[in-house]
Amino acid sequence: MVIAIGAIIGTVYNADTYSGFAEAREQPGRDFHIIGSLVEGKPVKEEVKDNTLTLSFSMVDGFGEIEEVLYFGPKPVDFELSDEVVLIGKYEGDIFVASSMLLKCPSRYKPGEIQVGDSD
Repeated sequence: MVIAIGAIIGTVYNADTYSGFAEAREQPGRDFHIIGSLVEGKPVKEEVKDNTLTLSFSMVDGFGEIEEVLYFGPKPVDFELSDEVVLIGKYEGDIFVASSMLLKCPSRYKPGEIQVGDSD
C-alpha cells in the first residue's frame, strides 16, 4: 500500500511540473509542462522520419528562452495561428521531445467587434 501511494504521488509530481526549457534541460528524462508560443519567422517542418510523422518547430518559453521542439504526430489545424502552446515532454539528448501538445487559439471575437442588438 505504501508503495502504491508513493507511485501515485511520484506520478502526479512528475506530470504537474510547469517550467521552462532551462529547468527541463537540467533534468533530462523527466516530463515537464512548458508554456510558450511559436517563434514567428522560424520554419515549421512536417516530415516523415523512420515511418513516423514528425513536426519540428521553434518555441519561446515564458522565460524568453527559444528552443527547437520535436513532436511525433501531425501538425494541428491552425497551428501557426495559436496564441499559446502547452507542451508536455522531456529532453532526449539536446532536443525537447513533446509527447503531448495543447494549443490556445485566438478568440474569434475581439473586443469592439461584438455588436449588441436592441432589445426593443
